Amino acid sequence: MTGQGWICPLCGGPLLQLGSALRCAKGHSFDLAKEGYAHLLPVQKKRTRDPGDSKEMVDARARFLEAGHYELFARTLAELCVQAARAQNGLLHILDMGCGEGYYSRAIAEELDRQGLKFQLLGLDIAKPAVRRAAKHAPKNCRYAVASCFACPVQTGWADVAVNVFAPFAQEETLRVLRPGGVFLYAVPGAHHLFGLKEVLYETPYENPVQKVDYAGFEDEGAVEAESIIRVEGQAVQDLFCMTPYYWKTPREGTARLAQCSTLTTPIQFRFLKFRKTDKK
Repeated sequence: MTGQGWICPLCGGPLLQLGSALRCAKGHSFDLAKEGYAHLLPVQKKRTRDPGDSKEMVDARARFLEAGHYELFARTLAELCVQAARAQNGLLHILDMGCGEGYYSRAIAEELDRQGLKFQLLGLDIAKPAVRRAAKHAPKNCRYAVASCFACPVQTGWADVAVNVFAPFAQEETLRVLRPGGVFLYAVPGAHHLFGLKEVLYETPYENPVQKVDYAGFEDEGAVEAESIIRVEGQAVQDLFCMTPYYWKTPREGTARLAQCSTLTTPIQFRFLKFRKTDKK
């Protein structure tokens, strides 16, 4: 049985699933956790003992997302993958590069399945608590691994679609894992995303920069924007804060102001940038 696109992070050979482990021809073996995920991030490639988001951060994000506050974004991303599947008219290979707890990959899988479209989805993230949660709730045809998007344990040219939602952008690896003509969907914040939160946190709130960036090896096919206004209450206010980069860089005074907020109203805005892999350098 194949490893469905996974390769050995030590030697680069294809991984085969044999019982409860993934193994390559050179004998490297990686056990599957009881939830079904593999740990494909070698110790020598870790920068810290427990890289990525902590369990507390993963739990906060999961509570917030599962409450439906970002459902608009999940639907939009899923529809973009549906369009890619219909254009291909066959089995679609999707790679979620920075899958977190699996909220967006689940939305993609459930919509593709609902519409009767064939797919396989691989998701990876360096945070073990996030991958564990993603694998525990994985829809059929979805497989997850603890791994870095800068050293993807995925076969070259395997992916028809690569997805990145607010994760670090590993340009060279994204190009490598995509097939020629493959699609890259890159979610970035719009100008006013979470502006209401920043009005509380900062004395002088700022808009997010919106700029057009050309990436070598990719053809820009435009952007799809999704925006709304949400109202969150109680624990959800702190959960939202905990899942943003502002959690790490907000002055103490701003954190204190937010702690006094029982409700928060803010615009939310994602831009889904669509790129296609070309042969140009």
